[in-house]
Amino acid sequence: MIKLGVPSKGRLMEKTFDWFGTRGVSLSRTGSEREYAGAVDGVENVALVLLSAGEIPRELAAGRIHLGVTGTDLIREKLVQWDQKVEQMAELGFGHADLIVAVPACWVDVDTLDDLDAAAAAFRARHGHRLRIATKYHRLVRDYLRDGGVSDYQLVDSQGATEGTVANLTAEAIADITSTGETLRANHLKVLAEEPVLRSQATLFRSRCAPLDEADRATLRLLRDRIGV
Repeated sequence: MIKLGVPSKGRLMEKTFDWFGTRGVSLSRTGSEREYAGAVDGVENVALVLLSAGEIPRELAAGRIHLGVTGTDLIREKLVQWDQKVEQMAELGFGHADLIVAVPACWVDVDTLDDLDAAAAAFRARHGHRLRIATKYHRLVRDYLRDGGVSDYQLVDSQGATEGTVANLTAEAIADITSTGETLRANHLKVLAEEPVLRSQATLFRSRCAPLDEADRATLRLLRDRIGV
């Protein structure tokens, strides 16, 4: 049995159902919204598993599901050497968001990573501790800042409203996912004039770790042929 993990609620679930449906594979929730059970019609021997988008990378890497729909950002943040654990099968064309670095809009001289590096050095010289960047994407942001030559900073964990950390004086800058930038502007933040840390969207991934017997392989080939990936 091939197990397909899909986000369990919201627009990601609805858009995923639509994406498969237009390709002849019908996904549906069974029971109430509090139940995480679903059904697949159009290909036999495929089971639908409803999970949070954040759980899907872990389940793929553990081999407990064979396929999963989640954001590129979550795969690359949560899985070390992600491409050895999962195969990217198809970008689905929705759930677009950029992982960006943003600073207070009043920092008129800070627009690039070089500017941020200089500001971080000046901040430490003045305050005696490193400039704090609030984020939930530690691995991706650390690699991005290292490659951009930024030092003298520290990442502080934020699992809530990251955009509010600067106003709340728990960070001096942030790195977070944004789609429209409206929340950033509302919190008087501006995005650095650089390529984002990552451009993310909902993507279908295949686990390289999930066991497959011959029947599973045949089902997977049929499913891939049906949805065209």
